[in-house]
Amino acid sequence: MAATERTLVLLKPDAVARGLTGRLVQRFEDAGLKIVGLKMKQMDADFTRRHYFDLEERFGKTVYDATAAYMQQGPVVALVLEGVDAVANVRRLIGPTFPDQAAPGTIRGDFAHMSKAYAEGAGKAIANLVHASGSVDEAKYEVQLWFGDDEQFDYQTVAERYVF
Repeated sequence: MAATERTLVLLKPDAVARGLTGRLVQRFEDAGLKIVGLKMKQMDADFTRRHYFDLEERFGKTVYDATAAYMQQGPVVALVLEGVDAVANVRRLIGPTFPDQAAPGTIRGDFAHMSKAYAEGAGKAIANLVHASGSVDEAKYEVQLWFGDDEQFDYQTVAERYVF
């Protein structure tokens, strides 16, 4: 049976700088996901390390350093989204990590167009607009890292009240 979950989404510095915040948030809400937490934050080196604690081990120092520099270049908008199978549904909505592999209709397919080859050749992180938790366990860790209990809200949407 499907479960109601909470997941973390970050609108990365490129999304904020391009003025896509409202359009991207709307995509999640249009898909029936409920915003239960929202904030803007400038990530510092310590917080970036806590968020991406396993990135260097998994992909190497070069990938970590590029990602850290990218994520610290400007503010991010952090959201806690809630919904049925929220983790999987958000991942489906944003598309694959590499924008050039993302289908039209996904956030990355519609708005991000940097290829993996270009990013690697330029020594840059892939500007792909959005971070989303990759699993239920990762979502629990990330939501707790970014949001205290007093920053997450329980409420009923109109859809929950009248449709579901």
